[in-house]
Amino acid sequence: MNRFQRWVREVAVILFVSLFLTLSTAVKAKEFKTLGNKKAPVRGTFAYSFTAEPENLNPISSTDDYASQIQDYTCDSLMTLNVETYEWMPALAESFTVGKNAMSYTFKLRKGVKFHDGSPLTAKDVKFSFDVIRNPAYKASHRMPYFENFESVEVIDSHTVQVNIKKKYFKNFEVFVSKGFLPIVPQKAYGNPKKKMSKKIICSGPYKMGKYNKAKSIELLRNKDWWGWQVPHMAGKYNFNKRIIRFLKEENLRLQMMEKGRLDFLELGKEAYHKKTNNPPWGKTIKKVEIENRAPKGYGFVGFNLLDEKFKDKNVRKALAHLLNRELINEKFRYGKSHLATGPWYRFSLYADQTVRPLMFEPETAKKLLDKAGWRDSDKNGTRDKLINGKKTEFVFTLLLPSKDVEKYFTLYKEDLKKAGIQMNIQYVEWNTFLKSVDDKKFETVAMGWNGGSVHLDPKQIWHSASARKGGSNFISYSNPEVDKLIDQGRDVLDHNQRAKLFKKVYKLIAADVPYIFMFNDKYAHYGLAPGVGQVKPTYKFDLGQEYWWATK
Repeated sequence: MNRFQRWVREVAVILFVSLFLTLSTAVKAKEFKTLGNKKAPVRGTFAYSFTAEPENLNPISSTDDYASQIQDYTCDSLMTLNVETYEWMPALAESFTVGKNAMSYTFKLRKGVKFHDGSPLTAKDVKFSFDVIRNPAYKASHRMPYFENFESVEVIDSHTVQVNIKKKYFKNFEVFVSKGFLPIVPQKAYGNPKKKMSKKIICSGPYKMGKYNKAKSIELLRNKDWWGWQVPHMAGKYNFNKRIIRFLKEENLRLQMMEKGRLDFLELGKEAYHKKTNNPPWGKTIKKVEIENRAPKGYGFVGFNLLDEKFKDKNVRKALAHLLNRELINEKFRYGKSHLATGPWYRFSLYADQTVRPLMFEPETAKKLLDKAGWRDSDKNGTRDKLINGKKTEFVFTLLLPSKDVEKYFTLYKEDLKKAGIQMNIQYVEWNTFLKSVDDKKFETVAMGWNGGSVHLDPKQIWHSASARKGGSNFISYSNPEVDKLIDQGRDVLDHNQRAKLFKKVYKLIAADVPYIFMFNDKYAHYGLAPGVGQVKPTYKFDLGQEYWWATK
């Protein structure tokens, strides 16, 4: 799972193909049809933007969603998901078999696959890509919770690997075959952990790194040697000769670049879609699109550093949640199009407890909770204070922002906090510096978000106390023994309906602890599209399907 500020839309309950339980024979590529336009021309450049430059492009150690999006086009995995049916399709693995009781998988690798540096991909590279995750020198601790149930990977021959399982876990198959968990990298390029490889990617995917203009843009060039060009179900994919990702922090600048034809695609926030794009060329030459699909969705949040004495008391965190006027923010800036989030993942998920209600804007309730926690204005100077470790401490804290796009939300919040006797400073921090502050736990509060991850989620990476290690995703240091126990139990349950009963309890417990102020869940997503881009359709069931777009001229 990777980080970024993606506000959410709706998740639908779907049927997941439990391949690791039901298959005993090899799966062949010919069983799957292409989802793309087989006649799509290969040409042109596709330009889009990130709001910040990726901190680290290394597929092993990177943690942010910007890097993940680039790796989606430059790296490969053993299998790939069908964005229309959510079934696994062969990728680097031509076929696989499942051992007795699903305690092993054997994968047959495609022959003739080359990495971007020209070296051949073999079974040793698959084993290496797995082994480095357990090597602390590679700083892949954020991936560790997903791989702890694997015993080993054996090289059977140059193009066959056997994966041995030591403990059943409902995501074992998904983890080993998917790009988000296990991108396959060459041992030749990444074998020395002292080489950071933070500004380059060497994989085997359909695009390879081109020109990198620091703080400005990254170019991806179509890989003519990609194995996928010869595979029928990959037809109609990756049709642009070049992809350009521009780093543009300010929303108004992104809109201007789109209007000037410097961008071909732009994700639009609620305000941008409903207010800032009502005049030509928007809606005329630039297509405005509103879509709804079943893709796993993320959410934004304000996270508390639970090692900070100010935020250790649950009453304080709950009070701070009651002082954030999400209802007003939703109406004023999101046009009433969002649901108020209630807990640690999408509130309408199969795994969310529907009895949990959102914490509403209730200043008087908040004041009572602060009084209960011992935060009072003892010297009548307008700011609450409390004795902490024998020292009078005023309730003053800093909120770190990695993007100015949501600063207006927290300007309102700052005023309501002040009325309740709390001072909050808002500090905008450049993305790479922001991530370092988070990883090092050198913050008081942060505003950020999680992307949606997998449809059948696993809370361990973010919410288990074992994930509170340095570089782990539980950077707020949340710990609840009952939550840990339920997560561990749920991970052993293969049936997702039975697992949902346990994870609903996890949802309710975390929501009650208020480790985050959970922001919004969205139903719709919006984007702008240049006139020269062709599509089979605006979205597939589980993804936009950008890999199937093409240049019409």
